[in-house]
Amino acid sequence: MANDPKKPDFSNVQSGAQSSAPPPAPKADFGNVQSGVKSTATVVERAATTYTVVKGDSLSKIAKHFYGNANRWHPIFDANRDQLDDPDRIKPGQVLKIPAADTDTHA
Repeated sequence: MANDPKKPDFSNVQSGAQSSAPPPAPKADFGNVQSGVKSTATVVERAATTYTVVKGDSLSKIAKHFYGNANRWHPIFDANRDQLDDPDRIKPGQVLKIPAADTDTHA
């Protein structure tokens, strides 16, 4: 059949593709990127807040006063572990450190 004069001969055909589009841009190299943060803002230290325990106080009552939530007594206890062993045993006259409300990890 290959010698049939009525049929076209495609035995010499080659395939391929070409594009007129420009080649793609090289990918960005982020291999040596470094991060950092700088600020010109002035660091303002918050003045330490303290509270002197009076008769009838509890850490829950003090937390309610300072944080608006009696259940947030944990940061007060944690900030005063140098003088408190038990959160239920505070004494009138003790001066407790009251940490800023945003340091509460037990909310």
